[in-house]
Formats: sequence, structure tokens, C-alpha cells
Amino acid sequence: MPPPTRPDMTSHHRILVIKLGALGDFVQAFGPFAAIRAHHQRSRITLLTTRPFVAIAEASPWFDTVWVDERPQLWRPDRIWRLRRRLRGGGFERVYDLQTSDRSSWYFRLLGGDVEWSGIASGCSHPHANPRRDTMHTIERQREQLAMAGIAEVPTPDLSWVGADLGRFALSVPYVLLCPGGASHRPAKRWPAERFTAIANRLADMGITPVLLGSGVETAAVAAGCPRAMDMAGRTSFLDIIALASEAAAAVGNDTGPMHLIAAGGCPSLVLFSHESDPALCAPRGQVTALRRPSLAELGEAEVAAALDRVLAP
Repeated sequence: MPPPTRPDMTSHHRILVIKLGALGDFVQAFGPFAAIRAHHQRSRITLLTTRPFVAIAEASPWFDTVWVDERPQLWRPDRIWRLRRRLRGGGFERVYDLQTSDRSSWYFRLLGGDVEWSGIASGCSHPHANPRRDTMHTIERQREQLAMAGIAEVPTPDLSWVGADLGRFALSVPYVLLCPGGASHRPAKRWPAERFTAIANRLADMGITPVLLGSGVETAAVAAGCPRAMDMAGRTSFLDIIALASEAAAAVGNDTGPMHLIAAGGCPSLVLFSHESDPALCAPRGQVTALRRPSLAELGEAEVAAALDRVLAP
């Protein structure tokens, strides 16, 4: 009789991946998504995510099915029961929890049974057992988590599958993408709009089209202050942004989700950080230059312009 062999971890038939958001975190999971797909080529892989990410997940080659997590509250036991029933009915043999939050770890309890689980849930079969995990950059943390679950290689994701009709935007080239907005509840992460306006006018004077992405009062203010800019606020999907980034000369923006999409699209990018976030832990990866000050009010137009010139240099 031949000696027993270790289970073939690529032979699981049903895999669940959990990644709920936010946008920057979702983009930084592209590599792990691709690694899981490559490792489980013969499996049916389901992604559990939130509604903003459904379209890009469905367009990608990484998942067979995408489920929306409505994030039920404890005071809605009917919705919790519905999620529990759905999770248990999925027949999953392994789960990769890339969210690794209290909520996603709670789903380990909802799922129950003997399912293999990679994450930080107490009692799971494949824990990310590094007590310093919170001091690691998101990408290194996820790579180590997957390595502990048997996936040794996490590639730089190939985004050649992204397709978008850029012709409908009638863009003038060359162009630079500007992301002046940000989450309304994080004002310290937003460089002053008037300084973005100055950068936009400087680009226009150089014969480079400033293209404004995002939404909010900052984007509207820059559009008003630089009529030569192309205002694309509210007109682009996540896939559009990646496609735009692949053709852009450069990009500059606050530490926001769209800058992660832009960097993933291969665009040379300048990202502005304050004390609110640490680029050592969360900066986009790729051709990225980070400028950081305790307060973005301390970051002058001249310094950003000089850094952008270096990014633009051939």
C-alpha cells in the first residue's frame, strides 16, 4: 500500500473568498484574488463582497460567482438567518477571509461545520498566526496569510482583461489624472482644493489636459477654477478608471481609493499622505511616489509641482 499523501489543496470544489471593502483594500486584494484562482484552477470560486465592487468582480477572471453582502445588523435576526442559510448552503470546503475584520471573522461562526478557513477567526484551521500582522503593509500581510494557507506565490495582477471604451470621453492627449476629493468624514486626507486648481492650471499651461476624477466639493471647485480641465466626476466606473490610467501620462491625488485603481492600471502616480494614513502600511503599489506631511496644509504647490515633474519625466 502506498504511503499516505497530503491532501491536494488545489482540488477543493467550492471556495469562498471574502473581501467587503473599502476600495483601496479591494484593489490591494487583486494579487491574492489571482493567486487563489491560479491555485484552485478546477474549483468554483465565489466572492462575498459589497455592492460597489460587484461589477468589477464580475468582469474579472477570478470568480465564478459574486455574492452581495448586505452586512446585516444584529438587530435584524431575519437577515442574519438569511445570510447564515446562504453561507451554509454554499457547500464551501475552504474560505479565504481577506477582510480579516471582526465582522468577517463572525461569519466563521455563522458558517460552522468543518470548513477550512484562512483568516484570523478564533479556532480557524489556517490562521494568519503573526502577532505583528497589523504592522505589515496590506499586500505583505495578505501574501503571508496565503502562504500560511498553502499558496506560496502571489503575483502582480495582470489587468489585461480590463476593457473600456475611452473613445466616448473624447480625451485630448497627453493627459494627467487628478483626484482632489476624498471621504467626507476624513478632511485631513484632502489636500486643499485651491492647490489642486493651481496644479491643474499649470498642467494646462504645459499643454497637458488635467482630467478630474471623483466627486465632491473639491472636484467641483477645481473644475470651476480650471475651465481647461476635463471634468469626469461621476462619469467613470472602476473599470473606466483603470483603462484611463493605462493611457495617462501621470496622476496625482490624495490617499483615496481611485488612486489605488490608477496605480494598478500602471500609471506613474504621486499620492499625498497626511498623519491620517501611513504609506508604509497602505500606499498603492506600482510606479508610485508618496509625499507625506503631518498636515496636508503644510504641503505647498511648488513641492507637489516639482514632484509631479519628476513623475512626468521620461
